[in-house]
Amino acid sequence: MPKHPAWADDMNGCGALKLRVVLPILGALALLPSNAQAQGAGLGAAGELVDPDILRVCADPSNMPFTDKSGEGFENKLAELVAAKTGRKSVAYTWFPLVTGFVRNTLGANRCDIIMGYAQGDELVQNTNAYYRSTYVLVYPKGNDIEGVETIEDPKLTGKTIGVVERTPPTANMAANKLLRTAKIYPLAVDTRVTPSMGEVMIKDMLAHKIDAAVLWGPMAGYYAKQLGADVAIVPLIKEKTGSRMSYRITMGVRPSDQEWKRTLNRVIRENQAEINRLLLSYNVPLIDEHDNPITQ
Repeated sequence: MPKHPAWADDMNGCGALKLRVVLPILGALALLPSNAQAQGAGLGAAGELVDPDILRVCADPSNMPFTDKSGEGFENKLAELVAAKTGRKSVAYTWFPLVTGFVRNTLGANRCDIIMGYAQGDELVQNTNAYYRSTYVLVYPKGNDIEGVETIEDPKLTGKTIGVVERTPPTANMAANKLLRTAKIYPLAVDTRVTPSMGEVMIKDMLAHKIDAAVLWGPMAGYYAKQLGADVAIVPLIKEKTGSRMSYRITMGVRPSDQEWKRTLNRVIRENQAEINRLLLSYNVPLIDEHDNPITQ
């Protein structure tokens, strides 16, 4: 959303990124008093329903590496950072699985005030500025005969068993290159409260030689490769010439009415981008800038 970014919520396509597909995140400068006053006044007076004392987060309870009830996801860590930078006393969660109705039943119902990871451009929420940009990646064991492949179009992939999550953007590119004939398709809609993440399953299948390679949302691939100690190549799919785009900007999602809240969050992102990058890199998230260059620190 992968579970891929949270944009997956009430749509299919990129709903793939429960990326977050779905998407989970993030000390130093305090907000000026005037900003704090404006936020407090927003409670009802200006039509904003944002809690001035508690950072109320909408999140999936089992969506590593993004969010988890244990607080171990990178979006959990980002929430702590945002709470500190906006003068909130604590972080509180509204837990809801990333399925159809996620936004409607959380942010839209005023049960929480922010979704920590949301793909830019979806109309269900108002997006802040992006705090990272990542991409789908090709993952394969180092030293095999796929070595050097950088695109889904490469003929070296013909006849290979490549794992991919159904209905995610890479499936269109794989179909165009006739790779789905031999692919292993993994389900998009899984309840990770009772079933392992497809990212974890795919990496394990590759290590067990059940598949030759995997195409995954970068944050999931990087995290599970690191967790499993896999000696693999993780190749950002930034050179595709046709088909669906592989790279996405990830933002925080807020209600369309919460303009002051969005400005506050944009300021937090701007002033703490280096710290946010370090957090994401610690989870092995493949970061790329607007020119598709890797960000490594």
